[in-house]
Amino acid sequence: MEEIADLFNAKTRVRADSVASTSTQSTSSRLHVRQRLAMLMTCVDDLNPDDKLHTQVAKMLDWAFLVCGERAGRPKKDHFRLYVVTWNVGTSEPPDDVNSLLQLSSPKKPDLYVIGLQEVKAAPLKFVTDLAFEDSWSHLFMNTLAPLGFIKVSSIRMQGLLLLFFSKLEHVPFIRDIQVTYTRTGLYGYWGNKGGVSIRLSFYGHMLCFLNCHLTAHMNFASQRVDEFEYILDAQTFDAKNTPRILDHKVAFWLGDLNFRIEDHGMHFIRNCINSQHFSLLWSKDQLTLMKKKEAVLQEFEEGPLDFQPTYKFDLNSDNYDSSGKKRKPAWCDRILWRVMSNSSPTEEPNEEGDREDELKKKLVEDQEEEFPLKVTQEYYTSKMEYGISDHKPVVGIFRLELKKMYETPLVQVCAEGEWSADYDALITYSPLQPFPSSAWDWIGLYKVGFKSVSDYIMYAWVKDDQVAFNDELFQVYVNKDEIPVFGGECVLCYYSSNLQCIVGISEPFNVQKSRVAIEEGLVP
Repeated sequence: MEEIADLFNAKTRVRADSVASTSTQSTSSRLHVRQRLAMLMTCVDDLNPDDKLHTQVAKMLDWAFLVCGERAGRPKKDHFRLYVVTWNVGTSEPPDDVNSLLQLSSPKKPDLYVIGLQEVKAAPLKFVTDLAFEDSWSHLFMNTLAPLGFIKVSSIRMQGLLLLFFSKLEHVPFIRDIQVTYTRTGLYGYWGNKGGVSIRLSFYGHMLCFLNCHLTAHMNFASQRVDEFEYILDAQTFDAKNTPRILDHKVAFWLGDLNFRIEDHGMHFIRNCINSQHFSLLWSKDQLTLMKKKEAVLQEFEEGPLDFQPTYKFDLNSDNYDSSGKKRKPAWCDRILWRVMSNSSPTEEPNEEGDREDELKKKLVEDQEEEFPLKVTQEYYTSKMEYGISDHKPVVGIFRLELKKMYETPLVQVCAEGEWSADYDALITYSPLQPFPSSAWDWIGLYKVGFKSVSDYIMYAWVKDDQVAFNDELFQVYVNKDEIPVFGGECVLCYYSSNLQCIVGISEPFNVQKSRVAIEEGLVP
């Protein structure tokens, strides 16, 4: 029986100098377990049922089966790719295409795009026009991504600051609780040329926040930049009990023209380091790196290595650094950082009954986060040197989000009843699959497949006003034939929740037939 005793007491030998990857270590670990199980099977037949060791083995096996059963019952982890762009566009008009910027030829396709721009042209007349009809940059990104199955889920604009959030259509019903806000820091908080804009949302139940900033410029204002960032964090609030502030979210991404410079080193040394690609020699004098050593809030944020040349300041349409009379030193002004909230974050002691209730809610949230963790890994971080329309080069970061979905069922199931054509009135059928705060202002929109945004509908019907039949589980909504497109085409129906400010259900694609009446009258080819 010594073999079994040795089996339980054996320890896995780990090399002290091991640099194996996680996957290699995992494979080795599984192989080791199988070897020990094989050893156990050769000995277990010889055990005497009355032997004390038999009882010990039985208990150990019961425990092992219990652990494996618990793990098997947990929700599986899913992986999503997030593509983040930050670019100070220097008031320029968009380039002809952004295929390279978005890496559209890559075989690994993102699930989400987050695009933060600074210094979008905001002359008074143009700004008002952009607010009414979408700006030229938003149009370019929507026109580029919509044919690939992405829609613009949310956006926010504050003068020159623009933040866009795109998602694959399949994820849209699981993106909820969307809110946006902004904070001005220019001219003592009265002007929006500097500041931050943010989008927060729930992605399969996990709370994410994206903050796009343009902080104050010039070498000597590193501390002021940190002060502005902290002011933005304090000033921006959301209408949510569990996540009222940016740092309350499970993951917060911070991107933008943060304007941190490279201190001390002279122009000659900096350019030599860049030309020889010895970027690491400049890291110790990067202001953001220096400030992280002193500021606790910055230490909570992670950033990938700056293994690309500084992205500021370039001559226009060139890869040459500033050749003007000012000859500004190159710097990594354009950055992408992220923060994953720790479950062990300290909380204040409850003083009153209300505080105790809040503490209980926080505990429930923490328990949920333990059951549904979220892991962020950066796969790629670089600049895009081929774009020269601005004195800044764009910076991109690709992240892998590993999470367990808190829900996999949309809130509403929607479908088109029967054949659709502009020759006949039509019916929409929908069923709530989960409780949610429906409203008289909810509506169902008809969209062409490949639509660009929530507002890109062909027509819509108010859920309550146009409701013609219902029972406890199934509802029908009437659609007048005059609102159905005579040209037909492949379409989808989307249920939009006014309270949640998002699409909560999408139908399967279906064909709207060309109008026979319109064909006979020669209106449709």
